[in-house]
Amino acid sequence: MIRKCTQSDLEEMFTVINAAAHAYKGVIPDDRWQEPYMPMEELKSEIRDGVVFWALMDKSQLLGVMGLQHKGQVTLIRHAYVLKSHQRGGIGTQLLQHLEGLTRGPILVGTWLAADWAIRFYERNGYSVVSRQETEQLLRRYWSIPKRQIETSVVLAKRERNGNNILSSTESPLKIGQSRQD
Repeated sequence: MIRKCTQSDLEEMFTVINAAAHAYKGVIPDDRWQEPYMPMEELKSEIRDGVVFWALMDKSQLLGVMGLQHKGQVTLIRHAYVLKSHQRGGIGTQLLQHLEGLTRGPILVGTWLAADWAIRFYERNGYSVVSRQETEQLLRRYWSIPKRQIETSVVLAKRERNGNNILSSTESPLKIGQSRQD
């Protein structure tokens, strides 16, 4: 069952996120790794900043979480984590499809450039890596991350079911970002 996370889920979300994030250790730049990967205060801050988390549950156990954040004309998929013991079982795909069904318009995902498994996951689910220039500009516009993380991350955009990029050439994520009124 997929459901919206509540305040009472915070501890379990924290546990799942940080357990699954161990996959990044030794892969992402050492200066970007910390223990825990996402401190509780950062998780709470993300929620205050508008990230709405959803969980896939097995009875009362939280197996995976994924966040959705609306940012004007685009929606961001944020913080996708599945317990290691349940990875490769379709949980991430189920959560992603559920979140995609909750929004209209362009969807963007940011992840670590070195996290090739995450990039492949999103590509299998219809996302395409945007250019380096667009990545840097999109990360600056829609994410609140340090310069070093921008340098070591990538952005993917959702393709339509017919294989076309959901954003036409006249509506690239970059152009959408530039047309927003701040």
